[in-house]
Amino acid sequence: MEEERSNWSFHTLGTYINHDGWHKTQEGREYFTSILRHGKRRMFGCLESPSLPSHLEQPKILKYKLCLVGKAGVGKSSTVARLCGQQVATNHVETPGIVKAVTYWPAKLKHSGKPVMFRLEFWDAGHAVQRKFDHIHPACREKAQAVLYFFSFIDRSSFEDLRTQLSKTLSNEDTPLLFVIGTKYDQYNRSEITSRELLDFQKQWQVPILKLKNVLKPTESNALLAGDSCAEVDDVAPAMNTLVEYLWIHDQVLTGNIERTPKVNTSSGVETHTASDDDEATYV
Repeated sequence: MEEERSNWSFHTLGTYINHDGWHKTQEGREYFTSILRHGKRRMFGCLESPSLPSHLEQPKILKYKLCLVGKAGVGKSSTVARLCGQQVATNHVETPGIVKAVTYWPAKLKHSGKPVMFRLEFWDAGHAVQRKFDHIHPACREKAQAVLYFFSFIDRSSFEDLRTQLSKTLSNEDTPLLFVIGTKYDQYNRSEITSRELLDFQKQWQVPILKLKNVLKPTESNALLAGDSCAEVDDVAPAMNTLVEYLWIHDQVLTGNIERTPKVNTSSGVETHTASDDDEATYV
């Protein structure tokens, strides 16, 4: 049943969105300047949007609501902070209710050569408060274009919970983009999940898995503390470009502009191939 209700077939990343350092080009830098303030990325309010110079082509703004699902402590809030260019908290604090974070991300479409502006609205709710109040998760889930499921590479129970959570979502009639994010990949030597298990999981559920580090290297951290916005954007660009491309492709599939042809994604950092009998169960 799960495979029949699978809402995704994979496409090769970089086919539709430019992943080749567009943000470092002169054109790209002008667009990215619009999402910066004092050398750092802005956290936008609900009614705010980037202000672009008049000489630039005004991009179409594509809006997405993303609902976050996962156990307490797996790194949902810290991941959103990194993706939004905000400082990551060093100590874990349970999210007290619903926290909404809005960020913008410019990208360039390959087929048209036109820039677009993605508006991502992350809805995060604490695990404990969701269990206490029944209306919390439905509020986050309502009209969401994507559901991001989180697990931690160093918490096996969080990975095992994914099947239950995905089953609940697939029982609904709508068809959001389903996306899995594995956090704390920087602690790969403590990983409790094997690569074979990830491959088997993808074969069954047909969802992309993005592996993220939740801490920065000392050199990267120093650069960000020094206000190097280019370093921060460059650090998060692979993850953000991956996420917005899947969102864009999902829209195109739903509208019939792109066929659901299964293709293998070979992009580094995103595991989207299926398992074969020859794959070894090695730790990642």
